Amino acid sequence: MLESAFHPEDQARSLIDRRLLAAGWLVQSKAEMNLGAGLGIAVREFQTASGPVDYGLFVDRRLCGVVEAKAQGTTLSGFAEQAARYIADAPKHLIREEGQVRFEYVASGTETLFRDHSDPAPVSRRVFWFHRPETLDLWLKQSLTSRARLQILPEVVTDGLRACQIDAVMALERSLAENRLRALVQMATGAGKTFTACTLSCRLLAHAGFKRILFLADRANLVRQTRDEFLAYRPPGTGRSFSELYNVQKLGAAGLDKDAQVVVATIQRVYSVLAGREMAEDEEEVSSFEVGGADAERLVSYNPALPIESFDLVITDECHRSIYGTWRQVLEYFDAFTVGLTATPSLHTLGFFGRNLVAQYPYERSVVDGVNVGFEIFRIRTEIGERGATVKAGYDLPVRDKRTRAQRYETLSEDFSYTPEQIDRSVLVPNQIRTVLETYRDTLFTELFPSRREVPKTLIFAKDDHHAEEIVTLVREVFGKGNDFAKKITYRTDGADPESLIRSFRNDYNPRIAVTVDMIATGTDVKPIEVLIFFRDVRSELYFEQMKGRGARTISPEKLREVTPDAEAKTRFVLIDAVGVSESLKTVSQPLERDRVISFDRLIDDVAAGRRDDDAFTTLAARLAALDRRIGDKDRAAIVKASGGIDLAGLAARLLDAVDPDALAERVPKDAPEAEQRRAREAAKDAAAIAFDDPVLRRLLKDVKASADIRIDTISTDAVTSSGWDASRAGETVDKFQRFLEERRDELAALQILYRLPYAQRRLTYEALDDLRQALKRPPWLLEPIDIWRAYRRIASDKVRGNPAGTLADIVMLVRYAIGEADTLEPLPALVAGRFNLWLGREEKAGRSYTDAQKAWLVAIRDHLAVNIEIGIGDLMEAPEFSARGGLIQARALFGTRLPALLDDLTDALVA
Repeated sequence: MLESAFHPEDQARSLIDRRLLAAGWLVQSKAEMNLGAGLGIAVREFQTASGPVDYGLFVDRRLCGVVEAKAQGTTLSGFAEQAARYIADAPKHLIREEGQVRFEYVASGTETLFRDHSDPAPVSRRVFWFHRPETLDLWLKQSLTSRARLQILPEVVTDGLRACQIDAVMALERSLAENRLRALVQMATGAGKTFTACTLSCRLLAHAGFKRILFLADRANLVRQTRDEFLAYRPPGTGRSFSELYNVQKLGAAGLDKDAQVVVATIQRVYSVLAGREMAEDEEEVSSFEVGGADAERLVSYNPALPIESFDLVITDECHRSIYGTWRQVLEYFDAFTVGLTATPSLHTLGFFGRNLVAQYPYERSVVDGVNVGFEIFRIRTEIGERGATVKAGYDLPVRDKRTRAQRYETLSEDFSYTPEQIDRSVLVPNQIRTVLETYRDTLFTELFPSRREVPKTLIFAKDDHHAEEIVTLVREVFGKGNDFAKKITYRTDGADPESLIRSFRNDYNPRIAVTVDMIATGTDVKPIEVLIFFRDVRSELYFEQMKGRGARTISPEKLREVTPDAEAKTRFVLIDAVGVSESLKTVSQPLERDRVISFDRLIDDVAAGRRDDDAFTTLAARLAALDRRIGDKDRAAIVKASGGIDLAGLAARLLDAVDPDALAERVPKDAPEAEQRRAREAAKDAAAIAFDDPVLRRLLKDVKASADIRIDTISTDAVTSSGWDASRAGETVDKFQRFLEERRDELAALQILYRLPYAQRRLTYEALDDLRQALKRPPWLLEPIDIWRAYRRIASDKVRGNPAGTLADIVMLVRYAIGEADTLEPLPALVAGRFNLWLGREEKAGRSYTDAQKAWLVAIRDHLAVNIEIGIGDLMEAPEFSARGGLIQARALFGTRLPALLDDLTDALVA
């Protein structure tokens, strides 16, 4: 009660007192000032010629800075000049040397801005906490600040550096010198991102006064690999190794080594050190690319053992986008520059770095430069892989417990059918795997590598550990080889060290074939790999690019022959697609399951213990729904009995309803007071979670989840329906499409317009394009736009860019390319973006400028047209992307009577 009576600025001062104390400062009133009490003293209400400043900061008895306090919620940037006046008007008798009083903080207790007036063009920056007195003491003793030193770095010694690495280092140093706190480099996998980071780190430690650098890798084995690369790096012109010049630490449970100058870690490990908690052994062994969806945000508190000034630079290397979302506050904790290195920047990554993409070196350029090798796709289709299968009633099928791997037999009482999506998840089909492997074996020395006799180093991607176990057994069987020939390399490799297996795969003759799930999917460098086989589909575009990168690395002919004796040179790698991974549409959309890092057992216990956040409920609902699709009738009945009559689908639905705003609106009006709505939300969540109070049900769910069975179809036989580069089939598809266009050009409205026939109607419509699509799908044509697109890619891959978007716009681009209206085939959204910019330029020349609010609407209209081809007034009322912005009423308010003409103009400019 007493604290609530404080003036808002008094409350802020109370919080600031606690923050200063945590950072090692002694806080004193002016009356009780004792500058000998410690290294750093913060004196309240310190008097200057402009009046009292909230805190004067003394280090080793010398006044060096000020803190201006403001009430919580105050926007702080405008008060920096007020703090600067206090600095300028500091008592002259306390000033021993020019620039002594230089450190400026403006703080509200929850937000802090900092500026060092000795920096060139000093600018305020947000910091998580106050710096320690020892840090300010060190800075006071330096002749130049690190930001000043960045202005006068010596020229880059280019010996041993590729052109792309020189460009990246120079661009990063320019960005740092401009005081851009975040910078991103796109560099193709295999182009030497870690070597670039070593070069940059060495220069900043040697010439910019940086004391310590943090390098973040995606998972533990990449941390070890990166540490080894730093230790072996030899800075140009020094004649010494990096380890002779600087200390390199792999961050562990013991925390930060005070003598370390380069620290290598996963973000999970840094968080655990900040939070002062233990980490499970496998917590940093799984890639964030693998676990995918967004996790609950990791919030951090100040830790004096790891203060905000612990690092001058943080480098993030090929980290999943969750590092800039889930783990964002861990990065923002440190008062450091942040540099990102990536081969495949996502929108999330670009957003975090403020689109400060300072250097680009794409994969295509790296192939031209000989830094990487190109690839070819060899597609294998089988009957079961394409359509699934049915096992007739009466057969005995093996059933394996996925937890214990114990196997029993089950007599089918009815036909058992499964789809391709179920293969290797709830159904294992050894004959399908065997068929693909036999096709690989039989085409290896005839079509894939006709001049070879040695099996190339081959990496196979499996769906999970059980799948990998089956594949490695079948590889040995199909090739008639022993255990050394093929190895499983996953985190669950029993009886063998995964790291030693990776070294053998990289450096020794055997194993020839490695089967992995995730461990070699990102970052791990095995240059001799010449074949990738995908037994799993991947829906993430970024993750797929990372996986492809495992085969892209170049290697000298001599080094390649050390492990593959009959190889002349690595000129390309072959991607063998057994599941359609090269054809499936990729996405970066957010899944329902938002917390995939947490285990099922822990999640269900957390909910039972009172966890009530939306992510926990949606994630548990997704897990229960997935479990429901995998279990048998016996387990399903046991769950219904234990839960008092509710099946898994019902439990999942209750959880989702509890976080559904529409369901909440049915229980309490939207205009009800916020307190009432909050109580209703809490009551709904409590009601949905009440079933999990029962420990019997929780134990049953955990047991069922752990022992979910996988059926093994040993009955169905499989056969290859097609394999190879498919050039002939692609030609047939293209020829059929060309005949269709010629035969139907006078009949279909969309073709009349695209052929620019004189009697055609003015503009393409959604209806006309849908008619065209339906005509393509009908006999005798039986054509799908995505198949036509793939066919063109196989025939003329140099003219086909990007992947189809799965919309009617794809048909427009296909027709324009087929009739010669376009020289290249690429998705319409890629073209629309450029056309939109040209349209804006024309508008500006015509004297028409747009506000930010109008531009946001124009961008939404652009994106709608890129997918739907047409737009009308009705779309502004009905389409979600417009109704969320205020619909037609808001559009008319922004554009007035010009709205209809504007829609027509944009349609003509972007998609005509």
